[in-house]
Amino acid sequence: MGRWWTAACRYLAGMGLAVLLGGCATVRYYGHVAHGEAALLLARRSIPEVLEDPRTPPALARRLDLAGQARRFASEHLDLPDNRSYTSYVALDRPYVAWNVFAAPRFSVEAVPQCFPIAGCVAYRGYFREALAQQRAAMLRKQGLDVWLSPVPAYSTLGWFADPILSSMMRWDDDELAGTLFHELAHQQVYVKGDTAFNESFATFVEHEGLRQWRASRGLPPPDGREQAMEHGFTALVLGLRERLRQDYARPGDAEAMERRKQADIAAFRRDYAAWRDRDFPGDHRYDAWVAAPINNARLLPFGLYDRWTGAFAALFSQVDRQWPAFYQAVAAMGRLAPAQRQARLEALLPKGAAPEAGEAVSPGLSR
Repeated sequence: MGRWWTAACRYLAGMGLAVLLGGCATVRYYGHVAHGEAALLLARRSIPEVLEDPRTPPALARRLDLAGQARRFASEHLDLPDNRSYTSYVALDRPYVAWNVFAAPRFSVEAVPQCFPIAGCVAYRGYFREALAQQRAAMLRKQGLDVWLSPVPAYSTLGWFADPILSSMMRWDDDELAGTLFHELAHQQVYVKGDTAFNESFATFVEHEGLRQWRASRGLPPPDGREQAMEHGFTALVLGLRERLRQDYARPGDAEAMERRKQADIAAFRRDYAAWRDRDFPGDHRYDAWVAAPINNARLLPFGLYDRWTGAFAALFSQVDRQWPAFYQAVAAMGRLAPAQRQARLEALLPKGAAPEAGEAVSPGLSR
C-alpha cells in the first residue's frame, strides 16, 4: 500500500503512555496494556548485540545496521532527541505489535473519541492482543457504530520509554524505516495534547524533510515524486468521499434514506477511483484492495491527519533559514497557543491560495 499505509497503521503515537495513565478504561484493559508494554521492554536487545549474534539473519542485520545509521543521523543532523529510543530491537511473536479500534456513528464522519490525561483525545483505542481488539470491535458494532480494526506495525510512547525497533517494522522498505524513526522522534521533540492534526503534520514534515536530507547524505536522489503524487491523489479522493458523506448526513431524512445516500456515495467513490487510477496511474493497482474492501465511516478517519498542516510547517522551516533548533523552538511556541490561535497561525503560514486538507477527522480535542 506504500507510505500512506505506513502512516495510517502507525497512527498509535502515545498509545502505550496514554492507556497506562488514562482514566476511562477498565482495570482489565489497563492490566492488558501494562503487561503488553512491559513485555516489549523486557524483550529488548541492543542493536549492537543483535548484530554481533551469529544467529542473526544477514538481511535483518543489514536493516538494523541501516536503522542504526538513520538513528544517529536523526540526532546529529536533524537535532532530534539523542536518547535510547530505537537503539534496541524486539522480535515479536506476532505479525503486528498492536491493533487499533476506530469507531464512528453510523451517520457521522466524526470519531467516537478516546480521551487520556497525557496524550489528550484520539480517535482509537489500542490493544496489544488482536483477540481483545476484536472483542472491542464486536461490542461497538452491537451499539450500532461503524468500526474499523487496523493493525499497527509501530508506535511511540512519546519518550517516556526507550521504544525499540520492532520486527513488524522490517516489512517496510529502507525509506519507510528511516522515515518512521524521524517521525516518531519528532513526536518526542514536540507534542501538543489533544491536537492530532498539529502533531501528525509536524512529525510528517520532519519525516519528509529528514528523509530528503538523509537520502542526500547517502548520495541518493530525492524520494520518488510519482509515488507521493499517487498517495496524495488517493487521499484527496477519500477526503472527497468523507466530505460528501458529511453533507449527506446533514440532509433531512430517515435512517433508510441516509443509508441509501451513504451507499451511493461509496459506490461513486469506487467509480471515481477507477477512473482516476486508469487515467493518471495506469497499471498501478496498489489501492485496489483497499477500495474493494467494505468501506464505512470509521475506515475513513485517519485520512488527512498526517498532512493537513505540512505546508505551514514547510513555510515555517524556510522562515527560520532551515535551521532545526530554531524550527523546533518556533513549533513549540505555537503549540503553547490556545487552539484557535494556533490554527490561525498555521493558516497564516500556508502559501497564498493554499488551504489545509479538507475534511480533517480529528480536530483539537476531537471536539468538532
